[in-house]
Amino acid sequence: MALDQRKAPLFEALVAHDRLRAGAFHVPGHKARARWGDERAAAYYGSLLGLDVTELSDTDDLHHPEGPLLEAQELAAECFGAEETRFLVGGSTSGNLAMIIGLCRPGDLVIAQRNVHKSIVHGLMLAGARAVLLSPEIDRLSGLATVPAERQVAEALERYPEAKALILSSPNYYGMSTDLSPIVAAAHRRDVPVLIDEAHGAHFGFHPEFPPSALRAGADLVVQSTHKMLGAMTMGAMLHMQGKRIPRAAIRQALTMVQSSSPSFPIMASLDLARMQLHSGRKHTFFDAVDTTAQVVETLEKTPFRALGYGKYASSGIAYDPLKLVLFDETANLTGFALRDELEGLRCVAEMADEKYVVLALGPGTTLEDGQRLQEALLEIAGRGREKRMEIYHTKEHMFEEGENPSIPEPVLFDREEYEAVTVRLEHSVGRQAAEWVIPYPPGIPVLFPGETITEGIVDRLKRWRHEGARIQGAQDLLLREIQVRREKDC
Repeated sequence: MALDQRKAPLFEALVAHDRLRAGAFHVPGHKARARWGDERAAAYYGSLLGLDVTELSDTDDLHHPEGPLLEAQELAAECFGAEETRFLVGGSTSGNLAMIIGLCRPGDLVIAQRNVHKSIVHGLMLAGARAVLLSPEIDRLSGLATVPAERQVAEALERYPEAKALILSSPNYYGMSTDLSPIVAAAHRRDVPVLIDEAHGAHFGFHPEFPPSALRAGADLVVQSTHKMLGAMTMGAMLHMQGKRIPRAAIRQALTMVQSSSPSFPIMASLDLARMQLHSGRKHTFFDAVDTTAQVVETLEKTPFRALGYGKYASSGIAYDPLKLVLFDETANLTGFALRDELEGLRCVAEMADEKYVVLALGPGTTLEDGQRLQEALLEIAGRGREKRMEIYHTKEHMFEEGENPSIPEPVLFDREEYEAVTVRLEHSVGRQAAEWVIPYPPGIPVLFPGETITEGIVDRLKRWRHEGARIQGAQDLLLREIQVRREKDC
């Protein structure tokens, strides 16, 4: 039977169930009534609670779909170009965990890029896997990291033929990506499956100005945060599968382990609706967002601010996502953190910032009015007089190994063992092994994980983040004056 992409079967099933007005002698306890004694809460939640049901005969079961949820996932697979798609209610995190746990056994070895999201590292820890961590390529123009070079991946595959998977993250948080096809082909020549954390690229391939998707490049497993750049509710994501190199049954089983047995039906229905919107509208879905980007970039010429990916700030070989506006102060008066704060003071809330850049994420919900507000804010900030505020650091902008041929490191065993730790001043930690996580969030990419050797480049970057007041997860001292390291006898 042909699938009808104009339908949203799961959403329609929830609406039909709500219209029954049946007595709800099942969970959840709110019974579709916002009876909290708060009129404001009732106004916000009242209409949504009718969709917040459980696994019933007419709503389906995430872990054993047979009805509208099965059809919704089949429609998503067809829309995104996968052979099989599974809905996720724990964001890309749950998909990243499941694909690693489903594929790896304790002691198995994988090849992964070093700058992956913390959920990838957590998946390796849960699986008890070993990983060869490859340094990413550094874009010389921006100083930002992308994926490892094809030649480095090929060398790692040659050295470690027992590798169970190649794990990459693309695009990066700044919307930058490179052509994955040659890397995927290199892995497939050795029958190694390729797993891609494409959290920020669910929209790729659906507009002429967007880069191609990882599925199009041939990846075997692709995780996408549908809520990040498309129209799903927060925590809504998808896991796409294709090809015969992956154990699909084991991955499905892993999904039952890492996802709730009581998933949110409003989140799953929003995945269904986001897919319907995407397929029905295709490139029209993004007209306002893409136009907004173009207008903002044009306005930048009247300010000291510039955007990566445009004019002289576009690198050859890098694809830039037009839905990620990555702004910086060309005159070096404002850091990314400072520009973010200035924008927020004018009611333009950015996605993230670092020492140099501020990242603004657009999407199907972006309007031209949003763009007008952003343009006005940038013009106002540019018109304010100020003394030079950006501190200049004569150091590397990253902590990854560089060069034409970065070395292939020895495997790292990821486990959940806790090591005896001592506290040292950050400046005295070079050469020691970290005993805690240090994760700037966003983007959620660990700068340090337990057991990793601390380098001068890492310490330098942590100092800069401390100076700028970046938000840090994992570290005991969130001000980064001190850091936990392993006792020498444990190393």
